[in-house]
Amino acid sequence: MKTLLLTLVLTTAAALADDLKIGVIGMDTSHVTAFTKLLNDTTVPDHVPGGKVVAAFKSSSADIPSSIGRVEEYATVMQRDFGVKFVQTIEELCHEVDCVLLLSVDGRPHLAQARLVIAAKKRVFIDKPIGGTLRDAIEIFRVAKEAGVPVFSSSAYRYYDSMVELKKADVGDVRSAISYGPAHLEEHHPDMFWYGVHPSEALFTVMGRGCESVVRTHTADTDVIAGTWNDGRTGTLLALRTKPLPHKVTVFGTKAVAEQTSGADSYAPLVREIMQFFQTGVPPVSAEETIEIMAFMEAADESKRRDGKPVKLSEVLATAAAH
Repeated sequence: MKTLLLTLVLTTAAALADDLKIGVIGMDTSHVTAFTKLLNDTTVPDHVPGGKVVAAFKSSSADIPSSIGRVEEYATVMQRDFGVKFVQTIEELCHEVDCVLLLSVDGRPHLAQARLVIAAKKRVFIDKPIGGTLRDAIEIFRVAKEAGVPVFSSSAYRYYDSMVELKKADVGDVRSAISYGPAHLEEHHPDMFWYGVHPSEALFTVMGRGCESVVRTHTADTDVIAGTWNDGRTGTLLALRTKPLPHKVTVFGTKAVAEQTSGADSYAPLVREIMQFFQTGVPPVSAEETIEIMAFMEAADESKRRDGKPVKLSEVLATAAAH
């Protein structure tokens, strides 16, 4: 038994010692070059060891100008600065790599792209939004679970150093929280999915799961989305669309109030979490929490459609699951 255990430990250590070959899907977001620099450039202070981006598949959306207009610029950087090889299909990409960063800025193609990666049995990180709809998000996790393939999705907001410090603050039991941040709209996505997903995830980072219902007040410049949790706690999202566009979370506890501090935000903490996920296959954020965040945002859209009436998350989840 001791010999078997030692063999397993040595095998795992050897596997971790080797650089994982990482593939990228999507070439239409700054995350592509930012993540690759952290992984491939050993000279940067926040370098994340353990793997390198070696191949990529171009993906963009013709009906989103900020997507289609940046592909060649980022592709040039990936080839010139990091020696990344471009392939013609996602299937070819999966043959070249051990795991995949699905970074397409548009959430709508994520389900179709993720199906191919999951079919190839590759661990995959899916950037925000995980899907173009709540239904897509549910389906991605269903397909992944059925195939036994680990999937992880998260906003970088969750792992900012300032957020980690906020969670350490001794406020007693958290009774409520306010998260505010940029929430630009994009016509092809539900309102909060495009950028409001980031302050939404920040809210859930401190509140955790258990949101039951949502009420949304909408104006052209700002949305106020108030959630009620199953234990009586409340969480509020202020979705901002006019400058200045700061982001911050304030937590109200039974002993104290704590605010997230401003500071230099970095993708490095998220990329470290991604690398650990690629190495272990253990997602640091559960499928259930990611789906609940999506349901929170979908319920907010439904509340807007109903002129600010409360909407239960269970309702939008049931509707999404039925289609």
